[in-house]
Amino acid sequence: MKEYKSMNKVFSLVCIALVIKSSGQTTSGKLILRPLSQQMVATVMNAWNDSFSIDNRPAKWTYDQGVVLKGIEGVWNKTGDGDYFRYIQHSMNFFVDKDGNIRTYKQDEFNIDNVNNGRILLLLYKVTNEEKYWKAATLLRDQLRSHPRTSEGGFWHKKIYPYQMWLDGLYMGEPFYAEYAAYAHDDTAFNDIARQFVLMEKHSRDAKTGLLYHGWDESKQQKWADPVTGCSPNFWARAMGWYGMALVDALDYFPSNHPQRKELISILNRFAVAIEKVQDPKTGLWWDILNMAGKEKNYPEASASSMFVYTLAKGVRLGYLQGSYLSAAKKGYNGIVKTFVKSEGGQTNLYGTVSVSGLGGNPYRDGSYAYYVSEKVVKNDPKGMGAFILASNEMEMAATQSIGRGKTITLDNYFNNEWKKDVTGKDVPFHYTWNDKANSGFAMLGDIFNIYGVKKNTSTSAPTKENLENSSIYIIVDPDTDKETANPNYVRQQDVDAIAEWVKKGGVLLLMENDSANAEFQHFNLLAEKFGMHFNADSKNRVQGNNFEQGAIVIPSNHSIFRTARKVYIKELSTITSKAPSTIVLKNNDDNIIAVAKYGKGTVLAVGDPWFYNEYLDGRKLPAEYENYAAADDLVKWLLKQAAVKVSK
Repeated sequence: MKEYKSMNKVFSLVCIALVIKSSGQTTSGKLILRPLSQQMVATVMNAWNDSFSIDNRPAKWTYDQGVVLKGIEGVWNKTGDGDYFRYIQHSMNFFVDKDGNIRTYKQDEFNIDNVNNGRILLLLYKVTNEEKYWKAATLLRDQLRSHPRTSEGGFWHKKIYPYQMWLDGLYMGEPFYAEYAAYAHDDTAFNDIARQFVLMEKHSRDAKTGLLYHGWDESKQQKWADPVTGCSPNFWARAMGWYGMALVDALDYFPSNHPQRKELISILNRFAVAIEKVQDPKTGLWWDILNMAGKEKNYPEASASSMFVYTLAKGVRLGYLQGSYLSAAKKGYNGIVKTFVKSEGGQTNLYGTVSVSGLGGNPYRDGSYAYYVSEKVVKNDPKGMGAFILASNEMEMAATQSIGRGKTITLDNYFNNEWKKDVTGKDVPFHYTWNDKANSGFAMLGDIFNIYGVKKNTSTSAPTKENLENSSIYIIVDPDTDKETANPNYVRQQDVDAIAEWVKKGGVLLLMENDSANAEFQHFNLLAEKFGMHFNADSKNRVQGNNFEQGAIVIPSNHSIFRTARKVYIKELSTITSKAPSTIVLKNNDDNIIAVAKYGKGTVLAVGDPWFYNEYLDGRKLPAEYENYAAADDLVKWLLKQAAVKVSK
């Protein structure tokens, strides 16, 4: 117990530091405000710096926490600040023991709300590979295997609410179900996931308005249920908000070739049409009861407005919705900030969230208008704060999407082609891949490209004129040796010719070697030498243990590429010898670290280390003085400036 208290004391200090970091000062004393997403996260971490206890009740496993932590995950992805990840992990460790059991969770309650936090467990497993998180997530997946259903296969909202589907339940169950299924290679599960959305729309959609009723009772026995349709009597805004967020989040994992993917996108488009029609034209907000704007005691509501902003903005960013919906999202977000967000007492607060609204139960909730408007509206409700952080993440990204819009980055998975067995025993590619969130992956680098609206691609084939022509940027990293891959694909002269022709027409090539013990050099240098670069097959900046200073490189001010980063960390790298047309753009003492060449209309950059993999980008390992994330952001923006939208034929 003493050790646990000590750990909590240290963790509380981390949370305090994050609150302080929510705003900063320049050397001149001028206050610099952080993005609103980070400001609201600071408030969350100050309020719940140890465990997630609401209204002074003992902390329990609750979906509210998952909404908040999902928002914080997005902030981590956009900043590389490891303190955000540590907060997420600590929050889950409060509930998950070393064997993967979940404190206060009872599977036999069959409460679909309890499944939502599984998304955070999957994140923790993917990043840390700690088996306890996978075991805990599997408990939640097992709940869905035996969860009671309607006659058509729809999940009951809870065991205590038999034969009922609520819009809320789609968010609580389906995004986790989809992510777990994708990771476990359970392709047939996507039929079941699609079924949940289809059934909910089928039974709860009002043909006249396109809005969805809060709940549906198949038995039609509930007092709140229409005796003919089984629907509850009103369109509660947050219920529709949950449904919209569920759609855009589940689609993240839905196979691109699944026959019902298009159907889900069609549902999302019908959803967008309906909610845009009931957006308040003056404030941009949405009313608690959607179709009764201005009615006595009705009010614009913060959590639902945030959810709609998130759904519309993400739907546009990922191409599910027409770009015109971004205007509605911007108007809604501006309304939220103006109406509900207030800076008070050194922190950012969110007003205007209804604490809860449900159907049935004891005391009985009849779903009437009078019932909904009687529920209390509160400050800093976690559901509202989580939804606002999610909306803020999307709107902050919306502001930068034009920088890389229309451009595609292709990551090689041919010359670097390493495989491992995953938790299911299946062989999967890993090591410098977009999907790999562990230390070895490029997931966080991929997140930076997401911020700037770049389409990501992976190539598993040898480069050719045909498969390169739609790429703006092409990354080749850590070419395989025969120790890493049984039959490595070495660079051949025909590969050099195809890549050089592509660069000459405007392509941007990023070559990322490794040190002499971990990569192939002879064949890879055939490509590098085409542009006046040669990797020296050495290993500089060797680091003993955590003596990070041995891997430090100072970047001079006014650097042509690294505009903001000044001190970075690169260990065990290969140096470069340069001749025309390349020039050295970064040195460390006498060692050449980075070279750049202009070749025809295109550009080539070479560095002797993968450098920007998660281990040294996501803030979990490096001290804050090493600005690798800022350097990666600088490099991405520089690459995009060099890149054409599409390489000319």
